[in-house]
Amino acid sequence: MPELPEVETLRRDLLIYLPGEQIKDVEVLRAASVGYPPDPVAFAAALVGQIFGERMVRRGKYLLLFFESGDALGVHLRMSGRLLWRSADAPLEVHTRVRLFLNSGHELRFEDLRVFGRLWFVPAAVASEQVVTGLTRLGPEPFSAEFSGDYLIERLRRRKQPIKTALLDQSLVAGVGNIYADEALFISGIDPTISAHKLTGAAIERLRQAVIRVLEQGIAQRGTTLRNYTDAQGVNGNYAGGAWVYGRRGEPCRNCGTPIERVRLAGRSTHFCPACQRVQ
Repeated sequence: MPELPEVETLRRDLLIYLPGEQIKDVEVLRAASVGYPPDPVAFAAALVGQIFGERMVRRGKYLLLFFESGDALGVHLRMSGRLLWRSADAPLEVHTRVRLFLNSGHELRFEDLRVFGRLWFVPAAVASEQVVTGLTRLGPEPFSAEFSGDYLIERLRRRKQPIKTALLDQSLVAGVGNIYADEALFISGIDPTISAHKLTGAAIERLRQAVIRVLEQGIAQRGTTLRNYTDAQGVNGNYAGGAWVYGRRGEPCRNCGTPIERVRLAGRSTHFCPACQRVQ
C-alpha cells in the first residue's frame, strides 16, 4: 500500500503538472472507483470544466486536489491505486478505472489493479479534510508539532498491543504503514513484538525520531516500489533498495550481519533483526 512518502511524492509531482489544467471530459470505466457521490454520471458532470489550482493537500495517505472554484478531487490510492499523468495517445492499461481529459491534451488516469482505491468529488461548501471518509479519525502528521514525545508517551502508555501494531493505527500517527513502521523500529532498536505500554520514555522518543527520519528518507527516494506503486510519470520509487529490514527476510542485517527474521503481527508481515532490536 502506498504510504506517506509515496503519496507525498505524488502530490509534489501533481503540483508540477496540474495547476491551470482544465478538465474537458471524464470517463469512468469502473463505477465503484468513484466514492463520493456514488453516481459516476454526477461525478463526471461535476468535474467537467473545473480548473486545477495550486492547492494540493496530503493528509496521511489521502490527497485533496483543489480546483480554482474551491471544489476538490479527493483521492485515496489504497492497495494498488496509481494516479498517472499521461499523453492522450499513451496506451491504455487494462486496469485504468477513471480518465480525466485535460485541455493540454494530457490525461490524468486512475489505475487500480486491486480496485480498493477511490476518487471523490468534494464540493466547495464542504471542501475540507472532514468530508473524505477516514480523515476525521486520523492522528497528527508525523512532521507536525503535535507529534511530540509527550503526545506519543501519553497515547502509548495504556496500549498493550505490540508496538508495531500500534504504529499502524492511523489514529495514532497519520501516514505510517507497514514498510516504514518496520524501518523505524529497526532504527530505534525496538523489538516490534514488545507491548507498547512497556516502552520507556527514552525508547519512545527514539522511535518518534526514527519515524520522522525514515519518512523523510522515503520522500527523498521518491517512495518505495515493491509491486504497484509509481510516481505520476509511472516511475518506480527507490527506497526499497536501501531498506534496513523490510522485505529482506533471511538476508544479513546491514548493521550486524544477523539474518533478518519475519513474523506476522495482526495479519501483517513484520521484518526485524533479532540482534539489533532487543529493547524489551
